[in-house]
Amino acid sequence: MPKNTQRKSRREIAKGGPNERPRLQKFIAEAGLCSRRKAEEWITDGRVTVNGERVELGRRVDANADVVRINGKRVNVRKGNKVVLVMNKPRGYACTNEDPHADLIVIDLLPKRYAGHRLFCAGRLDKDSEGLLILTDDGSLAHRLTHPSTEVKKIYNLKLSRPLDLDHITLLEKGKVVEGELLRIDKIRTHKSNKVPLGKVKVEMGHGKKREIRRLFAAFGYRVERLKRVRIGRFSIRNLSRGQVRELSPEEIDLLFAQEPVNARTSWQSR
Repeated sequence: MPKNTQRKSRREIAKGGPNERPRLQKFIAEAGLCSRRKAEEWITDGRVTVNGERVELGRRVDANADVVRINGKRVNVRKGNKVVLVMNKPRGYACTNEDPHADLIVIDLLPKRYAGHRLFCAGRLDKDSEGLLILTDDGSLAHRLTHPSTEVKKIYNLKLSRPLDLDHITLLEKGKVVEGELLRIDKIRTHKSNKVPLGKVKVEMGHGKKREIRRLFAAFGYRVERLKRVRIGRFSIRNLSRGQVRELSPEEIDLLFAQEPVNARTSWQSR
């Protein structure tokens, strides 16, 4: 490479050159408007412009020079500390900021002091599911929690409509194509104690498609009567009452990404 080109690249990097600037979807997420995945959808749908022009995924932006708009409204760089909340979501609440078709939404459960924050769910639970839910305005953290490549483990307690056939465990973990999608459970645990009904199982997932657990069990003839997320990484829902919301400490945020195996006995007590 010619010396003058090398010098130019170094100067660009020092000033935040093109390769050092954030991609558009990351810029939008870090502005606290949505998750990175949702930002990608907005870009693909043509709702995002940079300097008045529609752009494609992968575009890098200069936060100090480029004008980014979503549906015509300018996106501003957010300043101040980011908020990370944990909620024990009750059944019947939709994981959305606004939905005219939903009677109850999780945003309504937030204390009034968070009214000025544009918080969103980092990994949703469907309306009929309950348990551990993270809400934040930190797009990068939400991306780390939800992207399959990070393999953040989530633990769910399930109550099935009938006892689980042990022959189905291997098949559920192997996966099955349902409606054109390969659905798969990472790990299924049954409890050997007579104190736990046979219809109750524990599921471990490091990924998650829309209603994946319910759809896959339905394909094998089971109805999931109750689904509760009880753990993300090494952070447990224990000691968090239904509907309760509180901020996470930096140490607790680190627990969300801890990859150590979860002790089965401890997990069953997190109900």
